[in-house]
Amino acid sequence: MFPDDCRVCGTRLSGFPPYPVCSPCLSHPEPLSAGTFCVQCYAPFNTEAALDTDGRCRLCRSGITQFDAMYCVGSYDGRLRTLIQLYKYEPMERLGKPLGKFMRTGYPREVKFDAMVPMPIHSKRLRDRGFNQAEKLAEALKDIAPIPLERNWVIRHKNTQKQAGLSGKERRQNVKDAFRVPDPERVREKRILLIDDVLTTGASANACASALKKAGASYVAILALARADRRIGAGPEAAVAVSQFV
Repeated sequence: MFPDDCRVCGTRLSGFPPYPVCSPCLSHPEPLSAGTFCVQCYAPFNTEAALDTDGRCRLCRSGITQFDAMYCVGSYDGRLRTLIQLYKYEPMERLGKPLGKFMRTGYPREVKFDAMVPMPIHSKRLRDRGFNQAEKLAEALKDIAPIPLERNWVIRHKNTQKQAGLSGKERRQNVKDAFRVPDPERVREKRILLIDDVLTTGASANACASALKKAGASYVAILALARADRRIGAGPEAAVAVSQFV
């Protein structure tokens, strides 16, 4: 039985809702807002001062970013953050249905892809949680995306420690070589849309994209339900302070 109060805002629930969340808290989230974004990794910046003439941030210019484009539905903050945490960590698998509806609004219909690939999780974490949250979100796209959902094109074969609390450099090292493509021939020359729930620093998604690229994928983009805003402070200094892997 669900609690009497909404787990997001605390409003008293009425009737027997399918989730312990009120209808207003399940309304569409606000988009990530910023003065400008990197055209490759979608990192938010206050001004264009941190971007080159092609619109790319420092880390994308350096070649650290392995994916080619990034799309997201909302900001990993407030109501959406709480919903995702309930979905993943309670875990409330049924919340995948309304979150999947949000995901549909972010699908880049104008871009051609050969397949959708959900961000894999290690088999131990899958047993503990009972489901892959990215796979459930990807399933919500099947009726609007004219491409197959490929669940096994890439696997997470290393059970790494959790990324929370690690620096950007530590996160990159933690997930280094954590992903493997069992059959490179299946991804060769393919344009892949990698589905994830949250992009925080982007280290895991970047490592996964790197494995796909090394296996021969020609193009890898990421669609995430939410993206963390890692800008520091406000004003001109924030414009050059942070990109996603710092």
